[in-house]
Amino acid sequence: MSTIQLTASQRRVLTSLVNLAENADRPVCGREIADAIDRNAGTVRNRMQSLRDLQLVEGVPGPKGGYVPTDGAYETLGIERMDGAARTPVECEGTPIEGVNVEEIDLSSVTNPDLCRAELVIRGSVGAFTAGDHVTVGPTPASGLRLSGIVDATNVDGNTVLLRIDGMETAAGGSAA
Repeated sequence: MSTIQLTASQRRVLTSLVNLAENADRPVCGREIADAIDRNAGTVRNRMQSLRDLQLVEGVPGPKGGYVPTDGAYETLGIERMDGAARTPVECEGTPIEGVNVEEIDLSSVTNPDLCRAELVIRGSVGAFTAGDHVTVGPTPASGLRLSGIVDATNVDGNTVLLRIDGMETAAGGSAA
């Protein structure tokens, strides 16, 4: 398959659809996508038409209908499906966030405890997170790592949350920070 070049708007809509679809056992409605990326539902419908023409999404008609990403959507975005992936729980202000799974954790500045940051790449909506929120992630499936910190920023396009880390521990209970 040749590489499909998407506009920034198409990429944003498709990324949002993929992230929302990963945590839903049903088609994703246009309103959910519009809310997740802070856009008008009409704009999302227009982008979906062009994405359907590119065979990156399928439309599901009816009252419980919506959109489903195709395998081509994942290939075009360069991401893997998370079907059957282990879950990494996320809490915001002590409340579990449903429909969000952590795909990747990138740590930076771990040698300086005052500047330690983590970039969380998530599947689901970053709309649940606001700068200043206290977030806890984990334990991760493989190592039992548990992080906590304050949200510095969110990025809808990259579906990332940037945390200023205030605590890290492993499943054995030993402090990592």
